[in-house]
Formats: sequence, structure tokens, C-alpha cells
Amino acid sequence: MSRRLNKEILQRTYEENEEQFNSPPFAKALERFNKLRSELDDAANTKLRHLEFESTDGRPADVVAMEEAEWKSIMQPYIDNGDTWLSAPWLYTEFYAYRRLIEAIGYYDKSNADTYMYDPFVVAKRAGLHSSVNSAENMLEKVVSLPNTKEGVALAAAFALWGNKMDLSIWPADAENSSLDVFAKILHAADDNLLHDDTDLLTARCEVLRERGDGKIDIIVDNAGFELVTDLALADHLVASGVARVVRFQLKGHPTFVSDALEKDLLETVQHYASLSPEKYPNAHAAGLRWQKYLEEGKWVCHEDNFWCQPSPFWEMPNPLRADMKDRCDLAFVKGDANYRRLLGDRYWDYSAPFQDVVGCYFPCPVCSLRTLKAEVGCGMDEKQVERARGLDDGWMVNGRFGVVQVGTGAGEIGAEE
Repeated sequence: MSRRLNKEILQRTYEENEEQFNSPPFAKALERFNKLRSELDDAANTKLRHLEFESTDGRPADVVAMEEAEWKSIMQPYIDNGDTWLSAPWLYTEFYAYRRLIEAIGYYDKSNADTYMYDPFVVAKRAGLHSSVNSAENMLEKVVSLPNTKEGVALAAAFALWGNKMDLSIWPADAENSSLDVFAKILHAADDNLLHDDTDLLTARCEVLRERGDGKIDIIVDNAGFELVTDLALADHLVASGVARVVRFQLKGHPTFVSDALEKDLLETVQHYASLSPEKYPNAHAAGLRWQKYLEEGKWVCHEDNFWCQPSPFWEMPNPLRADMKDRCDLAFVKGDANYRRLLGDRYWDYSAPFQDVVGCYFPCPVCSLRTLKAEVGCGMDEKQVERARGLDDGWMVNGRFGVVQVGTGAGEIGAEE
């Protein structure tokens, strides 16, 4: 905790914001920032405390009250137990640390125009945005040529899962006029490292939505940068191919985990791509213009929520968010390893326990997890594939080499069937 979070992440955060942090308007923020770092320096002996909420918080009072109550409920068991930064569960202290950083900076303090809504990770996120373009240019050329079929959806999902790990060397030169067999071969090349593959269930669900013509799909976003671009490419295909009438991006309510995406990061990404040189980056530029139009026409919608910045299991989703997703959403894609850990309650399930029994039975709507493995929790993985992965790579659970495409019906559909 201390070495990685304090010595690496918070040190880099200081270096990237050194001029601002040492300016007079940030004096209080820097004092609290250093206090947080000193706690992490003595993480084994420093007991956790509740978050502090300022009277100058610029958000509506009901929003502040709700977040304060949520975090109090989250932290109370560990505070009552006298837990320290090291004795409480890692996932909880990790999310808590980033929320403490937001507290330290005065992110919501409307009385200080300099610290109010100040994103301490903007330098890192913009570097990721600018470096994404070269990889994305090649990918976006392929995405726009995907067929409006189940193969097209499968490939768009594969791009969102694997990103620039996809082997595009066998992509046909005349993709728009190529047979579906060609795309099937590309998909087959991409599934070598899948430990479970529910792509058939995913595409079947999407075909139902395409036939209906009014699909409403959510993407629970993880990182900004190139990964976000792959999410936008997936959303692009879902709308262009008629699977979705509206795609809603579920985004973090405040900066967290350095690279996690906020609404402003998504909008900046779209603007950046639209402003690229059409001569140097024709596909990325054209994509940016399409994405701008989707936003203007309401085909793409952004929604920030503090729940996505908290460590609670997804089965503890607040009632307003749960009700909205249950009533409105036809399919939710879940991206990222932290989100996957929360789908599982950060518990150690049997690796072969069915995803439907662990996640699909409680999630408020049909759900598809696109995950590359980066933590030692999991479920719904084929036993033979797990053994193969173990034999190939000692770090198979944590290094992102292997992945899953997992689909669950959602509690609402189970109830409808009964």
C-alpha cells in the first residue's frame, strides 16, 4: 500500500502538479495531501477514519448527504474494528485512498476556484489520450467496415476487450465486400486466450435488440486513453449497426485510480479525435466527427455516478441506480478489473462457478463482462482452459494475457421468466 500508492502514485501526482500544489490557493490542499502521505508512510499503525465533507461543498445537498451516508456505511465496520490501512481489505482501502485524495485537494470546495473540480490526474490522462491515436487509427479503419451482423458485434466486443492485442494482419483489404467467413477467422484468432467465451450469447442478445430497433445499452467504463477509445468504437458500431438506439456511458463521479474516465475525459477524447488532421489520421478524425454527432443527437449519453468510485459489491448498487438500469437498460457491458472484482464482491469464488449463478442472477439487467485478468479472483472459467493457462503462464491471473467474455441474464429477466 505505502510503496505503490504513496511512493509511486502520489509522488508522481505531486510531480505532475508541483506548480499548482505549491501555489497559495493550494496551501490547504498541499497540507492535507502531505498528511495523507504521512498516514500511508505509517500504514500499519494508522487507523482509518471517516471522510470529511465540507460545508462549502458545491454539489446539491441531497447528493452530498447521499455520498456521506454511503461512505459512512462502507467504512463503519473497519473503523469499529480499529482497522489500519493495512488490515482492512485492499480493495476498500484503495478506493478510500483516492476519495481521501479528493478530500485533501478540496475537489468539491466551491469557495476555492482553484481547487474546485481540479483533476490531479489530468496530465497522465492527457498523455494517454495523445498516445492513443496511432494505435486507434488502424483499429478505427477496421471498425467502420464491420458488417451489421452478429460477426460485427463479436468483433467490436473483441476490440473493446483486447484493444491493440488484436491481430489485424489477416484483415481483408476489401472488408466491406468480404464474406463473413473471413471475420469468423479473425475472431477465432482472437479467442486463443479466452478462458470463457459467451460471445454467442452476447450476439444473440444483440440480434434481438437489432430486430427491435430501440436498444438501450450501457457501457460501465473503466480507463481513459486507448481503452476508452475502444469503448467508443464499440458504442459506435452498436449505434451504426442498429443494435442500440442509445448508448449510455456510465462514468466515475470524481477522479480515481489515476486513469479512470470521467465525463469530461470522454468529451475531451471525442473533441481531440475530431480535431485531428484528416490527412494524417483520416479514420480517427472521421470517428471523432461521428462521435460528436452521436452526442449532439442524444444517441450517446454520459452519466456520472459516485457508486462507480466506491468499493461496495455491485449487488449493493443504490436503489435509484439499480431501478434505472432495471427499467431502462437492455444490456450493460462491464469493463475493467476493478469493476469485475466488484461484480464478484471481491470474493474468492470457485473459478468454475457459473457467471450466471454469481453475477447474472442479481445484476439489474442483462450483463456482459469484457475482462482481461489482472487480479486473482474470477468465476465462470472453463476448467480445461484454466489448466491450460496455468501451464502456459505462472502469472495467468494477473498479467492481462488471458480474458473472458461472460454474459448473464440479469435478475429482471429471471423474474420475468418466473
